[in-house]
Amino acid sequence: MNWESIYLGIFVLGLAMTLLSLFVGHIHLPIHLPIHVPHGLHLNGHIGPINITTIVVFLTWFGATGYLVTHYHSAAAGLAFTAAIIAGFIGAALMYVTVIRTFLTHERALRDEDFEMTGVLGRISMPIREEGGTGELIYSQQGTRRSCGARSEGGARIDRGTEVVVMRYEKGIAWVRPWDELNKA
Repeated sequence: MNWESIYLGIFVLGLAMTLLSLFVGHIHLPIHLPIHVPHGLHLNGHIGPINITTIVVFLTWFGATGYLVTHYHSAAAGLAFTAAIIAGFIGAALMYVTVIRTFLTHERALRDEDFEMTGVLGRISMPIREEGGTGELIYSQQGTRRSCGARSEGGARIDRGTEVVVMRYEKGIAWVRPWDELNKA
């Protein structure tokens, strides 16, 4: 076995792992390994530069560059190894910067405070007719339009289109009061 074969094997392994992740990446296979593979080193809640994706890219570029240099210049084994290492790091860095950073720039951890319903301002889309009656509240949260069941906290009728404030939220029902009523105080 020579260096050319080793580099070719590493390249084929990296390419096979890339293709496998491309075609099988979104399928959950019922195979569970008894080992834990970390998904990546995290920096401040974000995926760090050492993760499965960058490792696979490093192996692919390392193997391809090493193979090409040793195939055309078989006497330069040290040069091939150095070029392969540099190319592997360049490929992994490009993958990290262009893909991972691009997709994760707006990602952040979800917090309970982001979804707190008390104090949310919204509009009634289906009227709350009588005491104990349930209507529908439409509101915006986290840049998304949402809806939930609503009941009048004071027991009074609330018409469609009325702007309301959520006073409490229990078991999927928002207990609301009209904004005008609260604004007077």
